[in-house]
Amino acid sequence: MLQLETMTQAIAEAFVGARRAGRALVQYPGNPPTALSEAYAVQDAAIPLFNDTVVGWKVGRINPPWREELGTSRLVGPIFSTSVQKLESHRKEAEGLIFKEGFGAAEAEFIFRIGTAPSPNQREFSIDDTSALIDTVFCGFEIASSPFPGINDLGPLVTISDFGNNNGLLLGPEIPDWRSAQFDQWDVVTQVDGHEVGSGKAESFPGGTLESVRFLIENLALRGFPVVPGLLISSGAVTGVHQVVAGQSVEARFGNLCSLQCTIQNSSGK
Repeated sequence: MLQLETMTQAIAEAFVGARRAGRALVQYPGNPPTALSEAYAVQDAAIPLFNDTVVGWKVGRINPPWREELGTSRLVGPIFSTSVQKLESHRKEAEGLIFKEGFGAAEAEFIFRIGTAPSPNQREFSIDDTSALIDTVFCGFEIASSPFPGINDLGPLVTISDFGNNNGLLLGPEIPDWRSAQFDQWDVVTQVDGHEVGSGKAESFPGGTLESVRFLIENLALRGFPVVPGLLISSGAVTGVHQVVAGQSVEARFGNLCSLQCTIQNSSGK
Protein backbone atom coordinates (compact mmCIF):
# COMPACT_ATOMS: atom_id res chain seq x y z
CA MET A 1 0.00 0.00 0.00
CA LEU A 2 2.81 2.42 0.87
CA GLN A 3 4.52 1.72 -2.46
CA LEU A 4 1.25 2.47 -4.33
CA GLU A 5 0.78 5.71 -2.37
CA THR A 6 4.35 6.74 -3.14
CA MET A 7 3.83 6.03 -6.85
CA THR A 8 0.52 7.93 -6.81
CA GLN A 9 2.21 10.98 -5.32
CA ALA A 10 5.14 10.78 -7.74
CA ILE A 11 2.82 10.67 -10.77
CA ALA A 12 0.78 13.59 -9.44
CA GLU A 13 3.92 15.65 -8.84
CA ALA A 14 5.26 14.88 -12.33
CA PHE A 15 2.07 15.98 -14.07
CA VAL A 16 1.67 19.13 -11.99
CA GLY A 17 5.33 20.04 -12.48
CA ALA A 18 5.02 19.64 -16.26
CA ARG A 19 1.80 21.64 -16.40
CA ARG A 20 3.23 24.49 -14.35
CA ALA A 21 6.39 24.58 -16.46
CA GLY A 22 4.52 24.25 -19.77
CA ARG A 23 6.68 21.30 -20.85
CA ALA A 24 5.88 17.91 -22.33
CA LEU A 25 6.23 14.48 -20.74
CA VAL A 26 7.58 12.03 -23.30
CA GLN A 27 6.47 9.01 -21.26
CA TYR A 28 3.85 8.36 -18.62
CA PRO A 29 5.61 9.23 -15.33
CA GLY A 30 5.27 5.86 -13.59
CA ASN A 31 3.12 2.78 -13.79
CA PRO A 32 -0.26 3.67 -15.34
CA PRO A 33 -3.26 3.11 -13.04
CA THR A 34 -5.09 -0.17 -13.45
CA ALA A 35 -8.36 0.70 -11.69
CA LEU A 36 -10.66 3.69 -11.36
CA SER A 37 -9.72 4.07 -7.70
CA GLU A 38 -6.03 4.35 -8.61
CA ALA A 39 -6.69 6.86 -11.38
CA TYR A 40 -8.79 9.14 -9.18
CA ALA A 41 -6.25 8.80 -6.37
CA VAL A 42 -3.65 10.41 -8.65
CA GLN A 43 -6.10 13.18 -9.57
CA ASP A 44 -6.98 13.75 -5.92
CA ALA A 45 -3.28 13.99 -5.00
CA ALA A 46 -2.56 16.43 -7.85
CA ILE A 47 -5.36 18.93 -7.17
CA PRO A 48 -3.86 20.51 -4.01
CA LEU A 49 -0.40 20.54 -5.60
CA PHE A 50 -1.62 22.73 -8.46
CA ASN A 51 -2.23 25.64 -6.07
CA ASP A 52 -5.34 26.97 -7.80
CA THR A 53 -9.05 27.03 -6.96
CA VAL A 54 -11.31 24.40 -8.49
CA VAL A 55 -14.27 26.32 -9.95
CA GLY A 56 -15.68 23.55 -12.13
CA TRP A 57 -15.39 20.03 -13.46
CA LYS A 58 -15.37 18.46 -16.91
CA VAL A 59 -17.19 15.26 -17.80
CA GLY A 60 -15.88 13.10 -20.64
CA ARG A 61 -17.34 10.05 -22.31
CA ILE A 62 -15.79 6.59 -22.02
CA ASN A 63 -16.34 4.55 -25.16
CA PRO A 64 -16.33 0.78 -25.72
CA PRO A 65 -14.51 -1.45 -24.96
CA TRP A 66 -13.34 0.56 -21.93
CA ARG A 67 -16.94 1.35 -20.97
CA GLU A 68 -17.73 -2.32 -20.42
CA GLU A 69 -14.39 -3.08 -18.80
CA LEU A 70 -14.61 -0.26 -16.27
CA GLY A 71 -18.38 -0.35 -15.81
CA THR A 72 -18.88 3.37 -16.40
CA SER A 73 -19.60 5.60 -19.39
CA ARG A 74 -18.01 8.78 -18.07
CA LEU A 75 -14.93 10.27 -16.40
CA VAL A 76 -14.34 13.61 -14.67
CA GLY A 77 -11.56 16.11 -14.08
CA PRO A 78 -11.16 19.51 -12.36
CA ILE A 79 -11.32 22.93 -14.00
CA PHE A 80 -9.25 25.63 -12.30
CA SER A 81 -10.08 29.32 -11.91
CA THR A 82 -7.17 30.66 -13.95
CA SER A 83 -8.16 28.54 -16.97
CA VAL A 84 -11.72 29.90 -17.33
CA GLN A 85 -12.40 32.67 -19.85
CA LYS A 86 -15.78 34.29 -20.34
CA LEU A 87 -16.74 35.26 -23.88
CA GLU A 88 -18.58 38.52 -23.36
CA SER A 89 -20.11 38.70 -26.83
CA HIS A 90 -21.35 36.08 -29.27
CA ARG A 91 -18.45 36.67 -31.66
CA LYS A 92 -15.58 37.47 -29.30
CA GLU A 93 -12.50 35.35 -29.94
CA ALA A 94 -10.46 33.89 -27.08
CA GLU A 95 -7.30 31.82 -26.69
CA GLY A 96 -7.33 28.11 -26.04
CA LEU A 97 -4.06 27.04 -24.42
CA ILE A 98 -2.50 23.65 -25.13
CA PHE A 99 0.83 22.07 -24.24
CA LYS A 100 3.47 22.15 -26.95
CA GLU A 101 4.48 18.58 -27.90
CA GLY A 102 1.71 17.28 -25.64
CA PHE A 103 -1.92 16.55 -26.51
CA GLY A 104 -4.32 19.33 -27.47
CA ALA A 105 -7.96 19.37 -28.55
CA ALA A 106 -10.97 21.68 -28.65
CA GLU A 107 -14.45 20.43 -27.81
CA ALA A 108 -17.80 22.19 -28.25
CA GLU A 109 -19.81 21.62 -25.06
CA PHE A 110 -22.82 22.66 -23.03
CA ILE A 111 -21.78 23.99 -19.63
CA PHE A 112 -24.03 23.87 -16.58
CA ARG A 113 -23.85 26.08 -13.50
CA ILE A 114 -24.96 24.94 -10.07
CA GLY A 115 -27.40 27.34 -8.43
CA THR A 116 -28.32 25.37 -5.31
CA ALA A 117 -26.09 23.13 -3.23
CA PRO A 118 -27.40 19.62 -2.52
CA SER A 119 -27.78 18.23 0.97
CA PRO A 120 -24.27 17.52 2.29
CA ASN A 121 -25.27 13.98 3.20
CA GLN A 122 -26.86 13.08 -0.14
CA ARG A 123 -24.90 10.51 -2.15
CA GLU A 124 -27.35 9.43 -4.85
CA PHE A 125 -29.17 11.73 -7.27
CA SER A 126 -31.97 11.29 -9.77
CA ILE A 127 -32.22 13.35 -12.95
CA ASP A 128 -34.94 15.43 -11.28
CA ASP A 129 -32.70 15.99 -8.24
CA THR A 130 -29.93 17.08 -10.57
CA SER A 131 -32.07 19.42 -12.66
CA ALA A 132 -33.30 21.19 -9.53
CA LEU A 133 -29.70 22.15 -8.60
CA ILE A 134 -28.97 23.93 -11.91
CA ASP A 135 -29.66 27.60 -12.55
CA THR A 136 -28.00 28.27 -15.93
CA VAL A 137 -26.65 26.51 -19.03
CA PHE A 138 -24.04 28.06 -21.34
CA CYS A 139 -22.50 27.22 -24.70
CA GLY A 140 -18.73 26.98 -24.75
CA PHE A 141 -15.49 25.14 -25.41
CA GLU A 142 -13.51 22.76 -23.29
CA ILE A 143 -9.81 22.95 -24.10
CA ALA A 144 -8.51 19.44 -23.58
CA SER A 145 -4.74 19.28 -23.19
CA SER A 146 -2.09 17.33 -21.32
CA PRO A 147 1.71 17.50 -21.23
CA PHE A 148 1.64 13.76 -22.05
CA PRO A 149 0.88 13.25 -25.78
CA GLY A 150 -0.35 9.68 -25.25
CA ILE A 151 -2.96 10.58 -22.64
CA ASN A 152 -5.89 9.30 -24.71
CA ASP A 153 -4.01 6.46 -26.42
CA LEU A 154 -3.46 4.64 -23.12
CA GLY A 155 -7.12 4.71 -22.13
CA PRO A 156 -9.45 6.56 -19.74
CA LEU A 157 -7.60 5.63 -16.53
CA VAL A 158 -4.57 7.55 -17.76
CA THR A 159 -6.84 10.39 -18.89
CA ILE A 160 -8.37 10.61 -15.40
CA SER A 161 -4.96 10.69 -13.76
CA ASP A 162 -4.01 13.99 -15.43
CA PHE A 163 -6.99 16.18 -14.52
CA GLY A 164 -9.17 14.34 -17.02
CA ASN A 165 -7.14 15.97 -19.82
CA ASN A 166 -8.58 19.42 -19.08
CA ASN A 167 -6.69 22.68 -19.59
CA GLY A 168 -9.39 25.28 -19.88
CA LEU A 169 -12.98 26.36 -20.27
CA LEU A 170 -14.25 29.08 -22.60
CA LEU A 171 -17.66 30.20 -21.42
CA GLY A 172 -20.06 31.53 -24.06
CA PRO A 173 -23.57 32.97 -23.77
CA GLU A 174 -26.33 31.64 -21.57
CA ILE A 175 -29.12 29.64 -23.18
CA PRO A 176 -32.39 31.55 -22.65
CA ASP A 177 -35.09 29.49 -20.91
CA TRP A 178 -32.81 26.48 -20.92
CA ARG A 179 -35.33 24.18 -19.25
CA SER A 180 -37.61 24.42 -22.28
CA ALA A 181 -35.01 25.10 -24.99
CA GLN A 182 -34.41 21.41 -25.84
CA PHE A 183 -30.75 22.24 -26.47
CA ASP A 184 -29.77 18.56 -26.40
CA GLN A 185 -31.52 18.37 -29.81
CA TRP A 186 -29.67 21.34 -31.33
CA ASP A 187 -27.33 20.78 -34.23
CA VAL A 188 -23.79 21.68 -33.16
CA VAL A 189 -21.04 22.08 -35.74
CA THR A 190 -17.29 22.53 -35.19
CA GLN A 191 -14.83 23.93 -37.73
CA VAL A 192 -11.04 24.14 -37.59
CA ASP A 193 -9.45 26.74 -39.88
CA GLY A 194 -12.76 27.05 -41.70
CA HIS A 195 -13.18 23.33 -42.40
CA GLU A 196 -15.93 21.31 -40.73
CA VAL A 197 -14.43 18.61 -38.51
CA GLY A 198 -17.49 17.38 -36.65
CA SER A 199 -21.19 17.77 -36.04
CA GLY A 200 -23.66 16.22 -33.65
CA LYS A 201 -26.34 16.57 -31.02
CA ALA A 202 -25.94 16.23 -27.27
CA GLU A 203 -28.90 13.83 -27.17
CA SER A 204 -26.47 11.20 -28.49
CA PHE A 205 -24.86 11.08 -25.04
CA PRO A 206 -26.04 8.11 -22.96
CA GLY A 207 -28.78 9.75 -20.90
CA GLY A 208 -28.11 13.23 -22.36
CA THR A 209 -26.25 16.14 -20.80
CA LEU A 210 -28.19 16.01 -17.52
CA GLU A 211 -26.89 12.48 -16.99
CA SER A 212 -23.37 13.88 -17.28
CA VAL A 213 -24.16 16.38 -14.53
CA ARG A 214 -25.83 13.75 -12.38
CA PHE A 215 -22.82 11.44 -12.75
CA LEU A 216 -20.44 14.25 -11.83
CA ILE A 217 -22.36 15.22 -8.70
CA GLU A 218 -22.41 11.63 -7.45
CA ASN A 219 -18.70 11.25 -8.24
CA LEU A 220 -17.86 14.37 -6.22
CA ALA A 221 -20.08 13.32 -3.33
CA LEU A 222 -18.29 9.97 -3.07
CA ARG A 223 -14.86 11.65 -3.26
CA GLY A 224 -15.68 14.36 -0.72
CA PHE A 225 -15.54 17.37 -3.04
CA PRO A 226 -18.14 20.10 -2.48
CA VAL A 227 -20.92 20.92 -4.94
CA VAL A 228 -21.52 24.62 -4.36
CA PRO A 229 -23.45 27.42 -6.07
CA GLY A 230 -21.47 28.78 -9.02
CA LEU A 231 -19.75 25.48 -9.79
CA LEU A 232 -19.38 24.96 -13.56
CA ILE A 233 -19.82 21.55 -15.21
CA SER A 234 -18.69 20.96 -18.78
CA SER A 235 -20.91 18.10 -19.88
CA GLY A 236 -19.03 16.43 -22.76
CA ALA A 237 -17.91 16.91 -26.35
CA VAL A 238 -20.94 17.24 -28.63
CA THR A 239 -19.19 17.01 -32.01
CA GLY A 240 -16.14 14.99 -30.96
CA VAL A 241 -12.64 15.53 -29.63
CA HIS A 242 -10.85 17.59 -32.29
CA GLN A 243 -7.07 17.64 -32.08
CA VAL A 244 -5.52 21.05 -32.71
CA VAL A 245 -2.12 22.74 -32.83
CA ALA A 246 -0.98 26.26 -32.05
CA GLY A 247 -2.09 28.85 -34.58
CA GLN A 248 -5.30 27.13 -35.61
CA SER A 249 -8.69 28.79 -35.31
CA VAL A 250 -11.67 26.86 -33.97
CA GLU A 251 -15.31 27.84 -34.39
CA ALA A 252 -18.41 26.14 -32.98
CA ARG A 253 -22.02 26.89 -33.92
CA PHE A 254 -24.73 26.01 -31.41
CA GLY A 255 -28.05 25.74 -33.23
CA ASN A 256 -29.32 29.21 -34.03
CA LEU A 257 -28.10 30.72 -30.76
CA CYS A 258 -24.48 31.64 -31.38
CA SER A 259 -21.14 31.05 -32.99
CA LEU A 260 -18.03 30.93 -30.77
CA GLN A 261 -14.41 31.23 -31.88
CA CYS A 262 -11.04 30.67 -30.29
CA THR A 263 -7.41 30.65 -31.42
CA ILE A 264 -5.17 27.84 -30.20
CA GLN A 265 -1.88 28.85 -28.57
CA ASN A 266 0.87 26.99 -26.73
CA SER A 267 0.80 27.26 -22.95
CA SER A 268 3.79 28.80 -21.23
CA GLY A 269 2.81 27.17 -17.94
CA LYS A 270 1.82 28.83 -14.72
